[in-house]
Amino acid sequence: MSQSEPVCPVNDITTSGQTYNVRLHGRIQEIFLFTRNQHIFAYINSCPHTGATLNWQPDQFFNFENTLIQCSIHGALFRPEDGYCIQGPCRGESLSRLGVEVLDEMVYVNSATSSFY
Repeated sequence: MSQSEPVCPVNDITTSGQTYNVRLHGRIQEIFLFTRNQHIFAYINSCPHTGATLNWQPDQFFNFENTLIQCSIHGALFRPEDGYCIQGPCRGESLSRLGVEVLDEMVYVNSATSSFY
């Protein structure tokens, strides 16, 4: 994986999401990572509609059922497995997904999309 950035130990990742700041393409970006079905997913913490951060409380990215990512501003709902918006003003758009790799129990992200661990 080229241009990988270390983020955190793999055991730090939760199902509700954790925010981290990483350097991607020479600038600091806020991202969030979470686990689903034994895979780690990473997205840039930015709604495609407004650019606002998605979490409605620190490290809380999901709706009350913990099934969909929910935007804090207008309630848009995104599928966790691909970031696709299924409801809200940005319906049909997607979150910016990052590639994830685990090496020696450390999580690395890359600006390449559509890969997951």
